Amino acid sequence: MMADGKFKAAMIQLRSSLTPAANVDAAVKLIGEAKSAGAQYVQTPEMTNILAANGEQLFARISDEDSDPSLATFRELARTLGLYIHVGSLAIKLTSNRAAHRGFLIDPQGEIAARYDKIHMFDVDLAGGESYRESNRYRPGEHAVVADLPWGRLGITICYDLRFPALYRALAEAGAIMLAIPSSFTKQTGEAHWHVLMRARAIENGCFVLAAAQGGQHEHGRATFGHSLVVDPWGRILAEAGTEPGIIMAEIDPAEVAAARAKIPSLQHGRRFEVLAPAAEPAHLRVIRSQS
Repeated sequence: MMADGKFKAAMIQLRSSLTPAANVDAAVKLIGEAKSAGAQYVQTPEMTNILAANGEQLFARISDEDSDPSLATFRELARTLGLYIHVGSLAIKLTSNRAAHRGFLIDPQGEIAARYDKIHMFDVDLAGGESYRESNRYRPGEHAVVADLPWGRLGITICYDLRFPALYRALAEAGAIMLAIPSSFTKQTGEAHWHVLMRARAIENGCFVLAAAQGGQHEHGRATFGHSLVVDPWGRILAEAGTEPGIIMAEIDPAEVAAARAKIPSLQHGRRFEVLAPAAEPAHLRVIRSQS
């Protein structure tokens, strides 16, 4: 950590294939380069170990957490390099036909400081016949997760979670000053919504957003958007990648969180309220309690 409390964060952009060992090798190389450039926290994208089109491809190549070689490699690397490695997510086998989208925050001693299973499953049908059903292969998580870094509290999420702002408000209310959103956004949805949603999550919560991404045309045919981002609490983009694998870095100053929240103290202004539906609506729809 820098003497003034600032630190350097690096986002690793990948183009994961169907071969976990090759994907991990690519990530290890880039993490080493980021460490050499002064990074103290390094994040990899969603699906760091494999990006597969179907269950047969996926389950033939993944392992349970205890025997997963990718996780073991990243734990040893964090210990060797002495830095925080946030593996955006790995496909972790739970049963013969069900996996978890599981993120891991690994501390500089190689210990797992936090685990997070992606809560929201990407079950969508896009234009042009592009269709996804994560819930067919993955078990959704049930718990939001925060973890303490030396520089402040980190809220941990994954990709499609980005579209559910209540999750990020809950993390901010739990003390998060940084929001991790490692992703593998599709090219189609990324072009439409990536930047505006990332900036919105930063602005509405007065948080830094750290988002490592997958980018480019993948072996199984899917195209991901790339454009890994670091966004400050005022919504300014501090660093952005293109579509190629590589590294972006930014200096993170936690003091900027307090400054942004002092200007727009929306976290203090949230109130409970009722939504009143027309009287003709069924009774269970007329009054819905919500949290701003």
